[in-house]
Amino acid sequence: MNDRWGIDAAVFSLKSYAAAMLAIYLALSIGLDRPYWSFLTAYIVAQPLAGAVLSKALFRVIGTVVGAAAAVAMVPPLINTPELLVLAISGWLALCVFVSLLDRTPRSYMFVLAGYSAVLIVLPSVDAPGTIFTVASLRVQEITLGILCGSLVHAVVFPRSVAAFLLTRVSSILKDAERWSHDSIALEPVAGVDAERRRLAADITELHQLSIHLPYETARTTPRVRTVRALQDQLSLLMPLGAAVDDRTVQLLAHGGLPQDVAALLVDTQQWLKTLDRDRDERAADAAILEARCAALEPDVHPGSTWHDLLLLSLLSRLSALIGAHRDCRELAEQLATLDRRPVSPRVAELLEGRRGRELHIDWIGAARGALGAFLTLAVGSAIWIASGWSEGSTAVMLAGVFLALFAAAPDPLLPLRTFFWGTLVATILGAIYGYAIMPRLDGFGQLAAAMAPPLLILGAMMHSPKWMGLALPTLLGLGSPLLISAKYTSAFASFVNGAIAQLMGVAFAIVMARLLQSAGIEQAIRRTLRAGWADIAERSTLMTPPDIRGWINRMLDRIALLAPRLALSGRSPGKPLYDALRDLRTGVAIAELRALRLELPPERSAPLTEVLRDVGDYYRRLEPEVEKPEDPGLLAHIDTALHAIAQDNDATVRRTAALGLLALRRNLFPNADPMPEARL
Repeated sequence: MNDRWGIDAAVFSLKSYAAAMLAIYLALSIGLDRPYWSFLTAYIVAQPLAGAVLSKALFRVIGTVVGAAAAVAMVPPLINTPELLVLAISGWLALCVFVSLLDRTPRSYMFVLAGYSAVLIVLPSVDAPGTIFTVASLRVQEITLGILCGSLVHAVVFPRSVAAFLLTRVSSILKDAERWSHDSIALEPVAGVDAERRRLAADITELHQLSIHLPYETARTTPRVRTVRALQDQLSLLMPLGAAVDDRTVQLLAHGGLPQDVAALLVDTQQWLKTLDRDRDERAADAAILEARCAALEPDVHPGSTWHDLLLLSLLSRLSALIGAHRDCRELAEQLATLDRRPVSPRVAELLEGRRGRELHIDWIGAARGALGAFLTLAVGSAIWIASGWSEGSTAVMLAGVFLALFAAAPDPLLPLRTFFWGTLVATILGAIYGYAIMPRLDGFGQLAAAMAPPLLILGAMMHSPKWMGLALPTLLGLGSPLLISAKYTSAFASFVNGAIAQLMGVAFAIVMARLLQSAGIEQAIRRTLRAGWADIAERSTLMTPPDIRGWINRMLDRIALLAPRLALSGRSPGKPLYDALRDLRTGVAIAELRALRLELPPERSAPLTEVLRDVGDYYRRLEPEVEKPEDPGLLAHIDTALHAIAQDNDATVRRTAALGLLALRRNLFPNADPMPEARL
């Protein structure tokens, strides 16, 4: 209800305004040189969630101190060789951007800040190198003061808990996931299920980002990060399992129909999914009954099995696993809500055992590309500034470097940079009005605070909304001008105009460099992400070590979450065969199942599986973005041959496991292929 009436946004804006005014007042009271840094920092660290403010504040303090130390270390020995100083500061910024792009968590802000803090300290100090230590220490004090004020106000005054927000999101995600699974097993196709299911990848990534802030939560008790990780694991299983059940149901309906008892089981499972918000024991008991029915209806794999039998086996096996995953998700969500260290059930204790960090996709080339962009922007900009002799050129150069660093991780840096340009332009106009129509008439801090309240409160409320934050934040930063926020008013119109032009030129130069450096950035990022998944599958196909299914699923879900916005910006559909990372995810799971089975069998019994896995690896090594997936009748024939061969095995468990993995490979790699060429195995 609060969001509906804008109360949350209003409270957030009031707290941000109070923190900024407190920062200015304290900075002026203790005589800091540039109080506007404290003002800017109070708004930069502002976050709706208390834990996020504190974690971001800590990361910012560390980044600022490291950046200041780097600046102090660089300037004295290199001041007589400006070319080397430019290369050193450009290299430092590039290194920090590179590390931040590899981290890909809220901690990455710390590395970016260490980079551009050094830039903000070094470039204005080129003409007075002897004061570098004083300037650096003052910047650290001013920024730390803003951090402390922002953290204090947001953490103490009506704090919004990260834990409470996370629990709300978990509840919403579970309901969505249960609805998607409900629709996936429907006897009649439901439009849009596959597209909606892909949103789960972004939701799981969001949970991972939120969990980073949990250790900094202000509440006395918070959910354990390990529990969030276990929940992410179980949520991750829902995508491949739900898609597999959906596919097998469609295939069975198209090839002979569903047996009546299986159709009844699907309907009962749908009903169970609609009633999960109830007593844990009842829910678990009903899940056990459904899983037992799945096991009882599974046909055995033998030489007389038909294609229909194999599809039915796969459907029932994946359905049973899907039921178990949803049950586990609910129990882990209840574990989060109890805020208790003791497991709520033996199953939860089992799921929490040996949990580790979530595996993420690492794009080394993308990180190097972003680092190179930051390096060239700062180096080329500095060369132009030095050649032009423009006194305010340092401002333009350092802002361009800062913006390239800040938006290096964006799917398309041009979008936020353009918004920053318009926000800076609005701030310039507001700054002129305040600086030369309002400020000369003010006397004292109280009047300054009152006069600044209208735009700051409006912009603060806009910052609460992701839709308007991209415009509000640069406008706020532009209002943090030395002309408006200083110990005494100084009417320096020429300086104001020069500074405003430098800010706009800095953003414009960043846009130009981003266009030059990122002209094919989205396309290349899509190709790299696809190739990474394909290379991962190819490598995993031939490994002779136990498979890490959870690690594979987590990494592929992260890739799906990265691909979705990039494919949208490029105008492509993530559901097309070439870009269907969800299908690649399911293929990797099938490969893991076959690898695990191969390790358990002697070479003579696992030979058909080894041949198929080798062919799958070769198939994925041949894939190229923008080129249709090649036809490979040889691989299809080898899968069918392996299905025939494995049906002869004496061990029923081996026959079942191999048939499930091989059938999954066949359906994922050859979804349009005809059924097995022979009516019977």
